[in-house]
Amino acid sequence: MARIALIGPGAIGATVVVELMRAERHEVITCARSPVARLTLETSEGASSVAPKLLTAPNAGAPVDWVLVATKAYDVAGAAVWLESLIGPNAYLAVLQNGVEHVARFRPFIAEDRILPVIVDIPVERIAPQHFRQRRAGTLAVPDGDPGRAFAALFAGTRIGAATTTDFCSAAWRKLAVNCAGAVSALLLQPAAIVQEDGVAEIMRALIRECIAVGRAEGAPLDDGLVEEIIEGYRNGPPDAVNSLHADRLSGRPLEIDARNGAVIRFGRRHRIPTPVNDIMVTLLKSASPIPPVNIGEVGRPAGM
Repeated sequence: MARIALIGPGAIGATVVVELMRAERHEVITCARSPVARLTLETSEGASSVAPKLLTAPNAGAPVDWVLVATKAYDVAGAAVWLESLIGPNAYLAVLQNGVEHVARFRPFIAEDRILPVIVDIPVERIAPQHFRQRRAGTLAVPDGDPGRAFAALFAGTRIGAATTTDFCSAAWRKLAVNCAGAVSALLLQPAAIVQEDGVAEIMRALIRECIAVGRAEGAPLDDGLVEEIIEGYRNGPPDAVNSLHADRLSGRPLEIDARNGAVIRFGRRHRIPTPVNDIMVTLLKSASPIPPVNIGEVGRPAGM
């Protein structure tokens, strides 16, 4: 049995907490400043509801084996205040966030070899406070190695498929390509069905192509076919699906645009690769929505690198 602390019980964090508690294999502590009486998750198999063991004061924790951070990528400072009491000498920090700069965000707070970047593919939406709906089975991917294998083992018995990959760089940039295209829905405030319009799909293709070019410069051997693979994924998915960037804009919350399309721009500049469509997307979304300060400042080393 491992002691696990989850920081940030939003859509992703709540899903992880519910699944880990359902499996009853580990002690799970949920870290949140506001009270959380119950977390409810709806899936195709029905609804599951748990009453999490809650920690509401960052300095009141005790060392655990694993700290899982599932806050938004821009809220690193808010997550970091919990680490001093939770991180013991042998603990690992798993970063379940968007983008490719997982390690760079937390390098100022913990030794780099204790940070495990995690690619999250869990399509889940908040439908009410502390109530979430998961549309299909979710997966987590981590770099291969002893920490990665130990992390994946935490999810045995859950409905989340956690696995290691020997090419985490490519996996991270593939996910970023998916996410950067989703900015179109956030800008238009339209669900995934908007990709059925040819003009919209072409804008998404342009965003993806720029991300692929930058990802290749970072060492990810991404195939040209990824463009249509992503477009077809959006077209074949639920037409009413709302991605997290879109959901945050609808709710008036700050956007993770810096960790997504902003990362394509930053790394593109480092490699002198033009990213004009991502530039336009970031400019428009920043003008339309509240954006928090950038946490990492300069371009960080990609996750797992």
